[in-house]
Amino acid sequence: MAPAITLAAETELSAANTGFMLICSALVMLMTPGLAFFYGGMVRVKSTLNMLMMSFISLGIVTILWVLFGFSLAFGDSQGGIIGWTSDYVGLNGVGNAELWDIYNIPIYVFAVFQLMFAIITPALISGALADRVKFSAWALFITLWVVIVYFPVAHWVWAPSGGWAFDLGVIDFAGGTAVHINAGAAALGVILVIGKRVGFKKDPMRPHSLPLVMLGAGLLWFGWFGFNAGSWLGNDDGVGALMFVNTQVATAAAMLAWLIYEKIRHGAFTTLGAASGAVAGLVAITPSGGAVSPLGAIAVGAIAGVLCAMAVGLKYKFGYDDSLDVVGVHLVGGIVGSLLVGFFASGKGQSEVEGLFYGGGLEQFWKQCAGVGAVLAYSLVVSAILAFALDKTIGMRVSEDDEVAGIDQAEHAETAYDFSGAGGGAARTAAAAPVADTASKKVDA
Repeated sequence: MAPAITLAAETELSAANTGFMLICSALVMLMTPGLAFFYGGMVRVKSTLNMLMMSFISLGIVTILWVLFGFSLAFGDSQGGIIGWTSDYVGLNGVGNAELWDIYNIPIYVFAVFQLMFAIITPALISGALADRVKFSAWALFITLWVVIVYFPVAHWVWAPSGGWAFDLGVIDFAGGTAVHINAGAAALGVILVIGKRVGFKKDPMRPHSLPLVMLGAGLLWFGWFGFNAGSWLGNDDGVGALMFVNTQVATAAAMLAWLIYEKIRHGAFTTLGAASGAVAGLVAITPSGGAVSPLGAIAVGAIAGVLCAMAVGLKYKFGYDDSLDVVGVHLVGGIVGSLLVGFFASGKGQSEVEGLFYGGGLEQFWKQCAGVGAVLAYSLVVSAILAFALDKTIGMRVSEDDEVAGIDQAEHAETAYDFSGAGGGAARTAAAAPVADTASKKVDA
């Protein structure tokens, strides 16, 4: 994230950077529906709508919390480097149209809405680990508590220019390796350790019901991620945003190929699920590091992340934790890999003059990255587990076993994703289509 300062109202607005950031904000918003499709295709038919809703509800809850006080907690004046607070940001009531944020001269409103989209997608990422078994009401309450207690403080640590401790330490996280992906991945692990496994885990087949939906979701994520990453420099006057854009594409391609090669060697096939998962692993890994590494470095980051994340998704079977859609294996591991590799591949020619070990800079930056990674991982894991435990012991986190087996969509939403009955299918459709087919045939003969 670009170094940011609040500027006086008379400072000249940059129309170019403002327009660019509004577009990037829209791209990041698109990532949450993209994530919903990605996750929705990976679950069984009976859980499709619930999976979509677990992402979509974040758009509602987090938006309101962010405007009321979340932006102030994350980006207000630092209180000891732990949390922020600026009363003018509460409800955004004290923010005027002419007040600008950062050296790139964009309105505070634009920066606030861009960061809002990050706050929305982060808890949505957690939902993939909990597929098939969590009450929707409990999930909504968990999101509400989690963003306030976990996400807002961590975002302040990492990105607040007014004194977040990780920011001041020099931890490099360009667009969310720690604040978004490690944060969400660690939270997912904490929650699933509390709520337990799905009924039939390791026994029943739990294959994706729609790989086309998975690929559609991955494509939307890849597309939106250019706004997620390149936009995090808040402009492109110095070319750093362009570097991040290129590195996003390069690392994602490398990770997808590396995952597929590993998959072919290990399992004997190139799968569409592997291609989609590998692409997401590359996007995750380049998120913290892309502004600090060269395109060649981005290839290395992506390839390493592709292989390590592919290996990591199998750990749930070895250690017995039920991470339904591999949030831990992809987002936690990918975020750790991308964050730590800054300490090796930082070129000194991107967002800062920091050089990693392979560029003669020693291990100083690596240890800073370790501090940021370790703090976010530990805090999110522990607090998320405590929140899940408290909710489970009060309102209950899980649906009943009968509802889980029958299908959480019907139990929680009174709907199903697909309706194969009635006029839309079967004999009725065949009969209706017959005259059309006959007419077309006669035209061809003529």
